Amino acid sequence: MNSNIKDAIVASFVADALSLGVHWVYDTSDIDKKYGRLETMVKPQLAPYHKSKQKGEFTHYGDQAMVLLKSVEQMAGLDLKHFSDMWLKMFHSYSGYMDSATKETMDNFKSGCTPEESGSLSSDLAGAARIAPLALFYGKDIKTFASAAKSQTAMTHNHKQVIDSAEFFARTFSMVLKGIRPAQALQKTLDHIPQDSQIKPMVQAGLESISNDTRQTIERFGQMCSVQAALPSTIHLIAKYEDDLEKALIENIMSGGDSSARGMLTGFIIGGYKGLGEIPDKWLNDMTAYKKIIHLMH
Repeated sequence: MNSNIKDAIVASFVADALSLGVHWVYDTSDIDKKYGRLETMVKPQLAPYHKSKQKGEFTHYGDQAMVLLKSVEQMAGLDLKHFSDMWLKMFHSYSGYMDSATKETMDNFKSGCTPEESGSLSSDLAGAARIAPLALFYGKDIKTFASAAKSQTAMTHNHKQVIDSAEFFARTFSMVLKGIRPAQALQKTLDHIPQDSQIKPMVQAGLESISNDTRQTIERFGQMCSVQAALPSTIHLIAKYEDDLEKALIENIMSGGDSSARGMLTGFIIGGYKGLGEIPDKWLNDMTAYKKIIHLMH
């Protein structure tokens, strides 16, 4: 297996753990006052959503990605029924935050929906942000990876723009693995999107913003969870910092809002290009699940 696949998966998880401390803090001046420039993993203190979590743990996005990693490892690929069973088991006794997409999906399962029918109508990019573990088996096969990414996303986020975003990043990742620079891979993937695709102008806006200040750019696009805000912001981060994974993840959390979804995809794509060489050892050591993730990938 290409070592960059494993590095990319780890980088995606690192991004979520790094985001935990300030996830959904929208007033960036609060981050500045509390931490200055935040370059380490910290226990959540500013926002109320993850108070049950400790430094180095995951948000509910990362927790779901961890379930996906465990499932694909056990089943040697994506088995949507197996993944959904594990997902439901986790959330039935979950002590962390449960967002509206999770609650709606659980209600749909309770009403008898299959994993193919259970997805909420949420437009949050978070559904697509979980795709990194699928690369363990599908990273080199663009078509299979794209199909699996869409399926796992739709299980909780049955929204066309979110599903299309998952496919977009899967296809971009497969190009990056071949040595294509992330910004170029994003552009190549964009060129193959149908002209009437609703995510096409979002990706284009992100690519056109790379000369601009990151915090101001993400504030302009929107710090929110919705794909309309988070997608162009994520594209900006990947293209602007394609050669500096550490800086990309720090600039992401310093920009506030839904830093986890942006970060997980940013870490995944740049990690697939650069590897973990630029990730500080302290981040890896502070991430609670690091050894477990490495074990699952062997």
